[in-house]
Amino acid sequence: MTEDGKLVRDRIPEIIAAHGGRCEITHVEPGRRQLRLTDKLAEECAEFRESGEIEELVDVVEVVHALIAAYGLTWEVFEAMRLAKREARGGFDGGVILISTSRH
Repeated sequence: MTEDGKLVRDRIPEIIAAHGGRCEITHVEPGRRQLRLTDKLAEECAEFRESGEIEELVDVVEVVHALIAAYGLTWEVFEAMRLAKREARGGFDGGVILISTSRH
C-alpha cells in the first residue's frame, strides 16, 4: 500500500469490519479521482496479466466503468464511441499482428 493509501472497492472497509478488522479510510479528492482510477486500472491490468483469472478481468471492467463516470460519460455514450471506432478501424477479433510498416 502506498503512503497515501490504496483505492479499493467501496464496501471493502465494511467487509474488513465484518471480519473483526479495523481500517482507516479517506476519500479521493475530486480533482484526483481520474488519476487514482487510472493508477487502479494499471494495477488491475497487471494482476490480470499475471494471473489470467477472469475475476481479475472483472475488476478491470469495474475500474473502466468508474473511469467512464469520472469523465462525465455514461456507459451508453462510451459504448457508442467504442462501436464507432470499431466500425472505422475494426476490432481485435482477427488476431492481426503488425510486423512492420513502410512508406512508398
